[in-house]
Amino acid sequence: MSGMRITEVTLRLLPARPAMCLALVPFDDRRAALAFVARLRDAARETWRTGDPRGLDVSAIEHMDARCLELLREDGIDQQQGVSIPAGSEIALLVTLELPAEMTAEQAFDEIGSARELAGPDGPLRRFCRLLDAAGVLDDVEVAVPGDLARASQLLAVREAVPAAVNMRVGRAKKTIDPRIEKTAADMIVPFDRLEELLTIYETGFGARGLDAAIWGHISDGNLHPNVIPRSFADVKAGKEAILDFGREAIRLGGAPLAEHGVGRNSVKQQLLELLYGKDGINAMRAVKDAIDPDWKLAPGVLFSRT
Repeated sequence: MSGMRITEVTLRLLPARPAMCLALVPFDDRRAALAFVARLRDAARETWRTGDPRGLDVSAIEHMDARCLELLREDGIDQQQGVSIPAGSEIALLVTLELPAEMTAEQAFDEIGSARELAGPDGPLRRFCRLLDAAGVLDDVEVAVPGDLARASQLLAVREAVPAAVNMRVGRAKKTIDPRIEKTAADMIVPFDRLEELLTIYETGFGARGLDAAIWGHISDGNLHPNVIPRSFADVKAGKEAILDFGREAIRLGGAPLAEHGVGRNSVKQQLLELLYGKDGINAMRAVKDAIDPDWKLAPGVLFSRT
C-alpha cells in the first residue's frame, strides 16, 4: 500500500443550489386548494419535461387543515410568528419553490409586483403569482423571498408548531386526565387523485366517533397525518379503531396505510402492516427474519412479533 500513487483525478463541479422561496397560501375552500395543488403538480411536471428555467420547480407542498389553523390561533403561534391567517380558512398550504440560483430578493419582488401587469419580467415566481391570482388567493399569501431567512424561518415554524401543539395536548391529557392516554395518529398515502376521498373518509370517521382531530401532511404526495386530540382514554380507543378503518380505505383507494414514519412496536401499525400484506406476507417476513436472526436478538418486536 505504501508504494501506491494517485495517477489520475476526475473533478466534477456541482450545480449551484437553487434559491428558495416559501409561500403560505390560505384557502377558504378545500376543493379549491386541491385544484390549486393539482395545477402546481402539472406545472412542475411540465418544467421537468421541458427544462424551461422560467417554469415552476415545486419541491414540496405541505398542508394544514382548519383544526390545525385553530390550534395555531389557540396557542398564539400566528401572532408570535407574524403570520396572518384569514378567518374562515379551511386549509393552508406551505409551498416550497426552487428558483434560479441567481435570483435575488429584489428580482423576486419585481416578479411578484408585476404579476397582474401585462408587461414585466417573465419568471417562475411571476407565473406562480398568476396561478395564485387565478385561484383568488394572491392577496392573502405570506411569502419568504430568496435570502429572507428570518421570514422563511417564521413560516416553517408555523408548520412545525402544529404537531408540537397536538403533542402538547396529548401530554397534558396524559398527565391530568388519564395516564393511559397516548399519541394516536396515522401516516397513510393514496394517489393524489383519490386524496379528496381520503380526507372525507377521515373527517366522517372522526366525526362519527365524536373525536377531535387535526390533519396535516405532504398534500402534493397524497401523504397525510391524521391525529386525534384526546380528551379521554375512550378517545384513544376510538381513535385506534378509526385508524384501522382508515387503513382499509387507503388500501381500497390504491394506497398504503403506512407511509413514511415506520411501524416499530406500535400495535395498531402492526395490524395495518398485516392488512396491507396479509398473514402470508407477514409469515414470509418472519421466515426471512428467522434465517438472518435465528435468536431474534435484533430489534425484537419491531414490525411483528416472533409468533
